[in-house]
Amino acid sequence: PLAGEAPPLVVRRALGAYLYTDKGRAILDGISSWWVNLHGHSHPRLVAALQRQAETLDQVIFAGFTHAPAARLARALLSHYKGSYTRVFYSDDGSTAVEVALKLAIEYHARIGRSQTARKVLALAGGYHGDTFGAMAAAARGVFTRAFEGFLFEAHHLPFPCAKHADKAMEVLRREIKTGDVAAFIFEPRVQAAGGMRIYADQWLDEAIAFAQNKGVPCIADEVFTGFGRTGDLFACAALKHKPDLVALSKGITGGMLPLGATLCGAHVVDAFSAPGLSKAFFHGHSYTANPMACQVGVESLSLLVSPKVTSARARIAARHRACALHLKGHPRLANARAIGPLLAMEAQVPEANHYAHPIRNIAYAFFLKRDILLRPLGRTLYFLPPYVMTDDELTRVYQAIEEFGATKSFFL
Repeated sequence: PLAGEAPPLVVRRALGAYLYTDKGRAILDGISSWWVNLHGHSHPRLVAALQRQAETLDQVIFAGFTHAPAARLARALLSHYKGSYTRVFYSDDGSTAVEVALKLAIEYHARIGRSQTARKVLALAGGYHGDTFGAMAAAARGVFTRAFEGFLFEAHHLPFPCAKHADKAMEVLRREIKTGDVAAFIFEPRVQAAGGMRIYADQWLDEAIAFAQNKGVPCIADEVFTGFGRTGDLFACAALKHKPDLVALSKGITGGMLPLGATLCGAHVVDAFSAPGLSKAFFHGHSYTANPMACQVGVESLSLLVSPKVTSARARIAARHRACALHLKGHPRLANARAIGPLLAMEAQVPEANHYAHPIRNIAYAFFLKRDILLRPLGRTLYFLPPYVMTDDELTRVYQAIEEFGATKSFFL
């Protein structure tokens, strides 16, 4: 551990919504193990899919070769993510899925003869897109990027389009794009996750995408967090009339069992790279690209996700969250309680502006962990994002712990 930090807990096994430590503690996983676990730990269907695939084909180079699990998962993703997408580019995680999307967008301009003018990336203030270099460059500058400032390409950040700043954000976007030098517009649709679970209107994003695409600017949806039901719809862009050109997916893609990233590519982007030989090839790949075991578990997880049982469970959790947010409305120490799909979030009313390392973060983390609940605040933003197997009694247990935290006046002095 770092200086002043408690040693990490040793987890021996996990099942359903619980993490079991070597000391016999059963900790309720209230953040789905960093947002990846959809169906509960060690779900029998995912375990069985992994075992079957491991006995058949564990790994193979994905250059000059292919395999059925990758094809099945690609077809499933393209069928559920409505739009004119024709290819899926596999990678390892959310950061690499974003990295692929950025590289495709930038190289797309070279393929159509605009490489000398399209040099700028637009993003939203407060965004987070991962820890690889391109993903860091597109994100907000802060504690995650400080050591690398001189090495990152410049990104232009629009004001976050909350209701108060939506008009200004649109004005800046239009002005930047009209210069003709924008290579891509990247965003987290509907909810900025690491930035504090900040929610903004689908309508604003729809208008922004329409304007960008009309000017020939590829739009990249970072659905690493928002995908697979985390904000209500199966994907956050489902409600949009204008679909992004590229979509980065990861986190819940395998139900939290194995690492995998995927970038969905629009037909016109794919066409720009289509030519015999290597003259227009996209040179990017990973040793474990499209790992067969990860892909097969992804197929099974997506099948579970759209089943009536899990769809009903997501709706049940969403309804309970909305009721909790309404109950907390006007709370003197827990502000701006909000719920969208299976996500519940609020801010601790404490001095000092919100930032990732706000002192209340460690206080709250320790408070809940002492009660065998894993909640990991983002600065002073508390959030609850359960796996879809969490029962009503378990939800109530977390809600009560949140209220108990809010009632502890000494934390808020």
